[in-house]
Amino acid sequence: MTRRRRRLLISHAREEVDEFKTKVMNKVLGTNILDPNDVKMEVAKQLDIPLNQSGNGDIRAEDAGKIGGAIGGQMVKEMVRLAQESLRKSGE
Repeated sequence: MTRRRRRLLISHAREEVDEFKTKVMNKVLGTNILDPNDVKMEVAKQLDIPLNQSGNGDIRAEDAGKIGGAIGGQMVKEMVRLAQESLRKSGE
């Protein structure tokens, strides 16, 4: 089974989104991960969910959701924080 990736509306922004994900999760987890693909491995480890680099066809949907939800949730929180900060600065 192939790995599914969400398509971005701006397809050439993938690198920046991956960089943002890595930056946010490093801050949250207190790690220094360089490869965005290693983020989900670290989150899975922190949640005690067994995850393999080679393939995870046997992982439960609930566990996959916990991993993706933790990452996506933190990214959204950071985007909201950055937007609020920007609005605050523009109102000064």
